[in-house]
Amino acid sequence: MEKTLIIDGKQVRFKATAALPLRYKAQFGRDFFSELLKMGAIEKLGNMDTTNVTRADLDGLDFEVFYNVAWCMAKTADPSIPDPITWLDQFDEFPMIEIIPELQDMLLATIQGKKK
Repeated sequence: MEKTLIIDGKQVRFKATAALPLRYKAQFGRDFFSELLKMGAIEKLGNMDTTNVTRADLDGLDFEVFYNVAWCMAKTADPSIPDPITWLDQFDEFPMIEIIPELQDMLLATIQGKKK
């Protein structure tokens, strides 16, 4: 699954494949699923109203994980992008609260099967 988002006036491609968890672990040395699940991130993000986000909504979320996931998805779509910090440095703004919901469906599709 692939999606293009406009971030800070730039078109950024994101792609989720079955290799996403392996790419995450190879780059960051941590298990992709454990990182998401221990935070309850998938459930929290699915229920979050991004128009009225409160501090309580963000408690327990480690945004580093989301930046890392976003980088992995961008790297999957475009293998030429640089390391995560260099890549993020090219953006003056990276509105994660708006980006996460856009990537959520792609993440869920990667870890869920299709019903027959």
